[in-house]
Amino acid sequence: MDIEAAVARHYTQGSLAKTLLSALEAGGKDPDKLTIDDLSGIDEFHLGWSAATEELAEDLGFTPAMHVVEIGSGIGGPARHLAHALGCTVTGVDLTPEFVEVADMLTRRCHLAGRVSFLQANALAMPFGAGRFDGAVMLHVGMNIADKPALFKEVRRVLKPGARFGVYDIMHMAKGSLPYPMPWAMTSDTSFVEAPDHYRQALAKAGFTIELERSLRDLALKLSREMREKATVDGPSPLGPQVLLGVSAPQRLANVMSALAEGLIAPIEMIARAV
Repeated sequence: MDIEAAVARHYTQGSLAKTLLSALEAGGKDPDKLTIDDLSGIDEFHLGWSAATEELAEDLGFTPAMHVVEIGSGIGGPARHLAHALGCTVTGVDLTPEFVEVADMLTRRCHLAGRVSFLQANALAMPFGAGRFDGAVMLHVGMNIADKPALFKEVRRVLKPGARFGVYDIMHMAKGSLPYPMPWAMTSDTSFVEAPDHYRQALAKAGFTIELERSLRDLALKLSREMREKATVDGPSPLGPQVLLGVSAPQRLANVMSALAEGLIAPIEMIARAV
């Protein structure tokens, strides 16, 4: 099995739509009248969650006239946030067919289908013409892609000159092996966590200049602590990470938070501009 197939299989449940709708009902939400706030606990599948998406969106400064692409859009949370908060049109691409199906379903239920759409595609060979988009985002996707120079070259191909590209990935910050399983990979076979300098070099080689770089480690640790404290008082939320991660969620989350607390990894935001 090649890496792309293995990654898609890792994220596939087979009954995710049913699981999500049941979790929403258990959480007191009306699946027929959803808002992006109703989904924030389950569709922001990255460290920092919706708060990190909000900060990335603010730094990118996309406008309603723009059409942007999200690489590795998952079940669509960040894409829907960009459309709702900034008014832009968003096309999401993801390797996993089930994620695309669920992203479309949730977007329709949030009444954002007119501005947000999704399709199944490989980020290394996107089905778009050159210079198609006014901007791009990628949140916690690079950890599953080994060839980041090829990835960023493809992103640059579909962007107009001057377009901004927001990258928000978990990056390796210190020497040491990662504990597995992690949220993005059960073993190291499909995990390609790199240091920030690797990203900088790959972005520069692809034709980007980096305008901003910062770590959101402290934000992720703070929010994680607050979520644990709330769960201790209120009990676990039916809209928690177990919806996407399944029964292995506790171990995978414990591993990533341990590596984060130890300084082995950090979620890093980079804002790059296509030259």
